[in-house]
Amino acid sequence: MRRQTKTDNLGDLLDSLTVPGELYTIEDPDQKWLRCTACGHRCLIKDGRRGICQVRFNQDGVLYVPQGYVGALQCDPIEKKPFFHVLPATDALSFGMLGCDFRCHYCQNWLTSQTMRDDNAGVAPMMMSAAQLLRMAVGRRAKSVASTYNEPLITSEWAVEVFKLARQKGLKTLYISNGNGTPEVINYLAPHLDGYKIDLKTMNDKVYRKTMGGVLQHVLDTIKLTHDLGLWVEVVTLVVPGLNDSAEELWDAAHYIRSVSADIPWHVTAFHPDYKMTDRDWTPPKTLLQAAEIGVEAGLNYVYVGNAPGRVGEWEDTHCPSCQAKLIRRYGFHILENRLTADGTCPDCARSIAGLWS
Repeated sequence: MRRQTKTDNLGDLLDSLTVPGELYTIEDPDQKWLRCTACGHRCLIKDGRRGICQVRFNQDGVLYVPQGYVGALQCDPIEKKPFFHVLPATDALSFGMLGCDFRCHYCQNWLTSQTMRDDNAGVAPMMMSAAQLLRMAVGRRAKSVASTYNEPLITSEWAVEVFKLARQKGLKTLYISNGNGTPEVINYLAPHLDGYKIDLKTMNDKVYRKTMGGVLQHVLDTIKLTHDLGLWVEVVTLVVPGLNDSAEELWDAAHYIRSVSADIPWHVTAFHPDYKMTDRDWTPPKTLLQAAEIGVEAGLNYVYVGNAPGRVGEWEDTHCPSCQAKLIRRYGFHILENRLTADGTCPDCARSIAGLWS
C-alpha cells in the first residue's frame, strides 16, 4: 500500500468516495489481479494496491473508482478549454476530480492532479451528485459540461454518469485530456461525448516518458481514434522553451495532425513557469508565430495562438480556409465578432466550417 504521508486523511476520504468501476478486466481470478483499461498505462493492480493514478484501486478483486464529488468546479467561457470550434461565446460548466496518470513537471493544475502523489498537492473534495452538477449547469445557462482540471480518463465512469444527464438536457459534453487513452476507454466514452481536446505535449517519446510519465504513441493513437469515431477533436501544444519548441518538432506535430485531418484545430500556446519547471521564461510571441506558420504550411486549416492575447495579430481569429474571410474575431477568451451563419458556413463563399456550431 502507499506510504504514510500527511495526505493520508485526504486519501482515506477519497477512498470512501468510490464505487465499483467498469473499465478493467480480471487477469487472475485466484489471486484477484486486475488490469485497468482507463488509461494507456494499463496498470496490473494486485489486491490491495493502486494504479499509477493513485485513485483507482483493487479491493478484494474489484476495481474501485472515484464517484460523487468534485475537486474543482467553475462556469467559464468554452474558449478557455480551449475549444474554438464548439458553441462560440457560450459557457461550459467545468468540473474535475483529483488525481492524474501523468506527472508533468510544468502542470498548471498540479494542486488537483498530483493529489496522493505530491504531499503539497490536494484540495478538499466537494460532495456533489451528477444531478446537482446538471442543475448548476442549467441554472447558470451553460451550454456544455466539461471534465477537466485533473485527467478525466481516470474518472471516466463518473464522467459518463454526468454526461448521460447532460445529454438529456441538450448540453454538449467535453473532455480536456492528456490523450493517454486506450481503445477500451475511448469506445466507452464515445456514445456520451461530443468534443475531445487533447494535449500533444511533444513529439519526442523520451521527453514524454521522462517529463510527463507517458508514451507518445498512446496520445497519437487517441487523436486518430477519437477523430475516426466522429468526436470533435481539437489539439493543443504548449510550446515550452528548450523542451519542444524546435522547428523540426513543431513540423512533426503539425504533419501528424494533418495526416489525421486538416480540419482539426491546432492551438499552439504560451508556456509560463509553474510547478517544478520555473527555470525558464514565458514562450516568446516570435516562437508562437513560427509554430502557427508551420501549422498552416503543413496544411492545417485552423491554427491558433493562445495565452498571448493582443500580441499575435490575427492568429486568435477563425478564417475561412477557402476565401480567407475573417469569420470569428477573438481577444483571449472573448468573442468580439462572429460572422458564421447559423448552420456553420462562411457568409462570403458558403464553405462549411468544421465544428459544432449549434
